[in-house]
Amino acid sequence: MQQSVMQRMWDSGYLSGGNAAYVEELYELYLHDPNAVPEEWRAYFDKLPAQPGGASSDVSHATVREQFVLLAKNQRRAQPVSAGAVSSDHDKKQVEVLRLIQAFRMRGHQASTLDPLGIWVRPVQPDLTVQHYGLTDADLDTTFNTSDLAIGKPEASLREIREALQQTYCRTIGAEFTHIVDSEQRRWFQQRLESVRSRPQFSAEAKVHILERLTAGEGLEKYLGTKYPGTKRFGLEGGESLIPLMDEVIQRSGSYGTKEIVVGMAHRGRLNVLVNTYGKNPQDLFDEFDGKRVEGLSSGDVKYHQGFSSNVMTPGGEIHLAMAFNPSHLEIVSPVVEGSVRARQDRRDDPRGDQVLPITIHGDSAFAGQGVVMETFQMSQTRAYKTGGTIRIVINNQVGFTTNKQEDTRSTEYSTDVAKMIQAPILHVNGDDPEAVIFAAQLAVDYRMQFKRDIVIDLICYRRRGHNEADEPSGTQPLMYQKVAKQRTTRELYADQLVAEGVQTAEQVQKLVEDYRDALDNGEHVAYSLVKEPNEELFVDWSPYLGHAWTADHDTSFDLSTLKELSAKLQDTPEGFVVQRQVARILEDRRKMAAGALPINWGFAEIAAYATLLHDGHPIRITGQDVGRGTFSHRHAVLHNQKDGETYVGLQNLSADQPSFTIHDSFLSEEAVLAFEYGYAGTTPNALVIWEAQFGDFANGAQVVIDQFISSGETKWGRLSGLTMLLPHGYEGQGPEHSSARLERYLQLCAEHNMQVCVPTTPAQVYHMLRRQVIRPLRKPLIALTPKSLLRHKLAISTLEDLANGSFQTVIGEVDKLDAAKVERMVMCSGKVYYELLEKRRAEGREDTAIVRIEQLYPFPEPDLEAEMAKYPNLKSVVWCQEEPMNQGAWYCSQHHMRNVLTACKPGLNLQYAGRVASASPACGYASQHAEEQEQLLQDALNI
Repeated sequence: MQQSVMQRMWDSGYLSGGNAAYVEELYELYLHDPNAVPEEWRAYFDKLPAQPGGASSDVSHATVREQFVLLAKNQRRAQPVSAGAVSSDHDKKQVEVLRLIQAFRMRGHQASTLDPLGIWVRPVQPDLTVQHYGLTDADLDTTFNTSDLAIGKPEASLREIREALQQTYCRTIGAEFTHIVDSEQRRWFQQRLESVRSRPQFSAEAKVHILERLTAGEGLEKYLGTKYPGTKRFGLEGGESLIPLMDEVIQRSGSYGTKEIVVGMAHRGRLNVLVNTYGKNPQDLFDEFDGKRVEGLSSGDVKYHQGFSSNVMTPGGEIHLAMAFNPSHLEIVSPVVEGSVRARQDRRDDPRGDQVLPITIHGDSAFAGQGVVMETFQMSQTRAYKTGGTIRIVINNQVGFTTNKQEDTRSTEYSTDVAKMIQAPILHVNGDDPEAVIFAAQLAVDYRMQFKRDIVIDLICYRRRGHNEADEPSGTQPLMYQKVAKQRTTRELYADQLVAEGVQTAEQVQKLVEDYRDALDNGEHVAYSLVKEPNEELFVDWSPYLGHAWTADHDTSFDLSTLKELSAKLQDTPEGFVVQRQVARILEDRRKMAAGALPINWGFAEIAAYATLLHDGHPIRITGQDVGRGTFSHRHAVLHNQKDGETYVGLQNLSADQPSFTIHDSFLSEEAVLAFEYGYAGTTPNALVIWEAQFGDFANGAQVVIDQFISSGETKWGRLSGLTMLLPHGYEGQGPEHSSARLERYLQLCAEHNMQVCVPTTPAQVYHMLRRQVIRPLRKPLIALTPKSLLRHKLAISTLEDLANGSFQTVIGEVDKLDAAKVERMVMCSGKVYYELLEKRRAEGREDTAIVRIEQLYPFPEPDLEAEMAKYPNLKSVVWCQEEPMNQGAWYCSQHHMRNVLTACKPGLNLQYAGRVASASPACGYASQHAEEQEQLLQDALNI
């Protein structure tokens, strides 16, 4: 067995007190970078006692000397010095060689040729030279132990070692992997890179295929540039290597048994990928350039936002490819893709992510600059959101629109450094070396499949035409575009290489160009391995949810006896499971509610809705901050054993064959999490998918998702979604950040029956609202403003019969038995303020005022409100009352609907307003001021 360096030093007697200075030098290196010293040395340094002053204090050099002198003595006593030991001078050099090897692994990427334009000016790294380690040219032919360097032999000359390191780490692939903590992953990269010097040999057939794909990538851009000059297309020119890269990722993933791939990408190169990778018919793309309208979409979207799906054949069988629709908010599509992938994996019972692969394609400036990138990385290994690793490809144009100075676009060396937060490996690769690009793609797929973690390919290229084809880039990047003007294309460079190698002739190269152009002229598909008659089993079937007209009514009743059985079972816990004292009281009350001995509260009704839907065969997924317990301690869907911390979820234990019930407390994110759930809901039409905000106000952090996907995805892209958002809302003196869910923002986005906005005020209402969301075949997002104080309000109660036999009421009329002929005032309202109005009216003994709740603000239930208003023939005033300031809440967005009803029922009456005055802030921060304002709006509602 080969002796270790440490062993040989012991055997040689090198570890003596006289060499303590060298030990100190090694220790200094360890303090700077533990990975730069051999593993055995690092293990001993790790074990040294820490000095007083804290865990982070360094060990003094005196302690180092004492420890290693003692170590040397002990070792000499245990093992006599070998007579044939190597010289101490050679051993010192051996250690330096090992440091050199480690330096190349850590920093070789900084000496790599990564920029196709040659603009990068990178200083020579001194620790990548032999001189930095006290070695000279005279040592180049000296033989050293290669340690774990995958060079093919245990010993080699320093010259061979240096050459192997330079070829592996300093050519056109710059690999960053030494920041990974897991030793197995680091060794994996070392072996894969070093064994082939980062340049495996490709067959002639493979090389011709790479050239064909480069020809396709370049050919489409040239064709579009000629056919539609000056028209924006955000072309791939300068980054054409993306096309063979995508082809390799797809084909290699297929060999692992992958069945579906979901891709999210921004503008750059999107049209090229759609045509050359997904197989979109070029004629369809030309129609979009010509402005042809897509039937069925009221607004539509620009061509480089469009999604697509197709099937391609791979060595492992047919793969379904999906391109996610996305807006210009660059990186927001990434968590949407992750959600769609997780839904597909759940549907396939694929918890490891073997069968469904996410790929996200980014721009360099957006990758570094957009916070949602960090959020998406953070979710990658969490229980609720992991998808088995994502292949992330950065199309690195080295410029963001007009900003190309590194000090302006980021504070890190590379735009991809944000990926290091989760220890994702990063492969920087020169886009003008397509064979290196293919090798990076192979590494990425193999790593993802083996370790189930994210990996980043930083495809360093350039953009030939500027930000878009109508842009003149030299105005802001004059030096860069002087280089670009002289730069031959990637296809030309690679074609010349293959001609020089004898793999192709000039005539064959030209024929590839002509064949591709002819295919475009003929409107033929040009994607590699496109399946013309795809396996439809790989698709999600949305047909049952298409073509339904809007209706507010649907049967959400449920058998009473089964409801009682399910509700009782929900309160059961495993034997020996000890719940917390207050939770035990809640469960006991729920047992009484299930038996009909207590009125039903909000928490019981909500849980019962989930149980009945599971019984009916619908999967349920709920995420958000604190959803297991509920922010306001009302849900308790997840119980915690007070003995060992184990959890129990009753909704997961209703029956052996029930659908899945998933509930996870999310990490502290709104934007990425809501986008994920949108992606999930858009792939599982038969499920109830819920995101709950901790406070309704916090949904502000996800406004891009609400604006660009939830409210407009159907009219822009024809994408249906039944996502439900639960947003706690109510003015209770908790200040501007814990009062308003910003109802007005959702109502402002409402049009064309695009979504529902509901404000339920009773347990039965939330029960039927949730059931309606899944049972009804429509798939529209549901924005539900849910209460806080009403969760335990003495009047906000229902009965089992209300749940079993009722339905969701868009309008709830007067509950007290008033004489309709005596009613002269109608107060309309939504939400918590209803109960305050009711209590005040009762306290004042008023019989002339009816209070009507509008429980669905959009689509606004004009016929139902009209029927309620018609009950009162002698109305003299109609008031809208809200807690929110006048410029917020429902007033501005809904008053025209109320006026329509007034005009139909009571022409001549004016609609009056009772509520807070307009305010820049959603609510005041002082309890006393809140109480005064609340009392005033109640007085106004009953008396103006």
